[in-house]
Amino acid sequence: MARRIEGSTPREDGFRWPGEFEPQSQVWMIWPERPDVWRDGGKPAQEAYTNVAKAISGFTPVTMLVSAGQYAHARAVLPPEIRVIEMSNDDAWFRDTGPTFIKNDQTGEIRACDWGFNAYGGFYDGLYFPWDKDEAMAQKVCEIEGINSYNVHDFILEGGSIHGDGEGTLLTTEMCLLSPGRNPQLSREEIEKKLSDYLSIDKVIWIKDGIDPDETTGHVDDVACFARPGEVICIWTDDPDNYFYQQCQDAYKTLSEATDAKGRKLKVHKLTMPKEPVTIGRNFTIDLVEGSLPREEGDICIASYLNFLITNDGIICPQYEDEYDQLAIQQLQTIFPDKKVVGVNSREVVYGGGNIHCITQQQPR
Repeated sequence: MARRIEGSTPREDGFRWPGEFEPQSQVWMIWPERPDVWRDGGKPAQEAYTNVAKAISGFTPVTMLVSAGQYAHARAVLPPEIRVIEMSNDDAWFRDTGPTFIKNDQTGEIRACDWGFNAYGGFYDGLYFPWDKDEAMAQKVCEIEGINSYNVHDFILEGGSIHGDGEGTLLTTEMCLLSPGRNPQLSREEIEKKLSDYLSIDKVIWIKDGIDPDETTGHVDDVACFARPGEVICIWTDDPDNYFYQQCQDAYKTLSEATDAKGRKLKVHKLTMPKEPVTIGRNFTIDLVEGSLPREEGDICIASYLNFLITNDGIICPQYEDEYDQLAIQQLQTIFPDKKVVGVNSREVVYGGGNIHCITQQQPR
């Protein structure tokens, strides 16, 4: 039976945040349907989510959370090996709304941090309202799995805004975690203390900017991640005309000069950006509601190969029908020689404002 842990922190209780590259028991997702985010009633996005889930399930079990209205449809189109559970939601970004799972290496016990969520900025610059169903999802998942959790609703944090090495080092961006829409009452040092207490983090590496200021306020999972302790992957382009050229250069410089919590100088792998920008095309229509971001012809989407998922024996990599799709797969295969890199077309996910990493969350084994 799941319970809330009171009066202590994960660090005090001997828990740490495992790296994404560590063994996983399952991966969680949420079925997309929100009409002011996903075009054509969500059908193209649902096909993309289905393909992502199938790819992951070749390596790791998948659980899909689905609203009551979409349950029958999702169960019909998803293969039987993918578990489908009915759960109300506001949108389909489980990386950001689900729990962050933590582990005690002595006992093997898994617990979770249930962060506050305010739809990427609340009433300052958030994307939608209300967000109460999304904020309730982490506790519901913990109840389903029988996992004890820490209530950290006094701290706004999305899973896509952080990436860890499992050994006390965390990557994030100043653009996101220092945004007035997240925790304006906290200083940079107080934010680091919160990450230390709840994820057992000893060092935070701050990258200045993300590449997505409008939707996620610059989540780090479009920019950089750990491949393993001591090694990071960073977006890269040599083309000064690339829309994201400066962010690539700046992030690479920061990481190349950084050391981790163990004092190691980081090895930095470059991962290409798409050759051509992914843009919104003609006849692209979503429902417009107050506070939602319109999608207009010519808008540049946040298409990054870096927003991939590391799972047990596989890497699930975004593909955009771009000339550099295969190059990205080849580069990742070199970085992860012991895993199989699988590409999945994720253009429809990008149109909604995120990518493969954003729509998934791993649960450690």
